[in-house]
Amino acid sequence: MNASDIETRTGEDWKPKLFVIGAVVGALVGVGAAYLLAQQAELEGSKPDISGSEGVKLGIAVLGLLRQVASLGEK
Repeated sequence: MNASDIETRTGEDWKPKLFVIGAVVGALVGVGAAYLLAQQAELEGSKPDISGSEGVKLGIAVLGLLRQVASLGEK
């Protein structure tokens, strides 16, 4: 095993940690969003009602956020 093999192996150790952190943060944000939606529905005394157009708007907003995150490493 030469030095470049060691650098390659140690250089890849950050990826699994990043994926786990991303998954945990994503799950927490999702649970938080569901909690807020449930709280708002309880205050209004109704079930949550999300239309198709609202879903599309939310999807576009999420894609915009992902695009911004992807561009963080470009600078």
